[in-house]
Amino acid sequence: MTVTLAVGIGDMTSATVSTAGLVLGMGLFAVEHLTWWRGGGGAAAAGGAPGGKAKDPKELLPFWSGITFGTLMVGCPAGILGYLAGFLRWGGNGLGGVLQSWLTGQSAPTIATAAPPRLDGYGAVVVFVAVIVLWLMRKKIAKASKSRFKKGVFVGVLLALGTGIFAVIGDLVVPGANSLGAWALTTLTTVDLGSLV
Repeated sequence: MTVTLAVGIGDMTSATVSTAGLVLGMGLFAVEHLTWWRGGGGAAAAGGAPGGKAKDPKELLPFWSGITFGTLMVGCPAGILGYLAGFLRWGGNGLGGVLQSWLTGQSAPTIATAAPPRLDGYGAVVVFVAVIVLWLMRKKIAKASKSRFKKGVFVGVLLALGTGIFAVIGDLVVPGANSLGAWALTTLTTVDLGSLV
């Protein structure tokens, strides 16, 4: 049985970010932080004290973990994560472009082309371990945290290709993963067990 797609997989990915995609990512970023700052439900939504867990930094951990993972996806040169990052960028550019066109009548120009730092073999090990841990922990993670993580991944994929301040995120996360992987594998393969006994 042969399945024919109307468009090729390569037509449904993007190696660029448009101004509309970047603004969509910045908007989601701002809304998440504003909701956190104001208390965004928390105990108030569950019938507890008004304000919930306002300004508790732990509440942003799933979102920022998602941003980190989305940035690492952008650093993947290929594979499922690399293609998924391109697909999410394509969707963000498309959704942002449609909204911008409807609101202003103008199309969204490209603001950045994919040129983030790339994961090397050591950074790929870190991402691989992260995927395994996320897969094994998927049933134990609260639904609200999963939602924030997924939103963070989408924002990370859109903002990691940006310029200026957004490029700093990619320039910190991807080389950091490469260094962490190199350190961990070097330590694990060269440790002298005699000194531990």
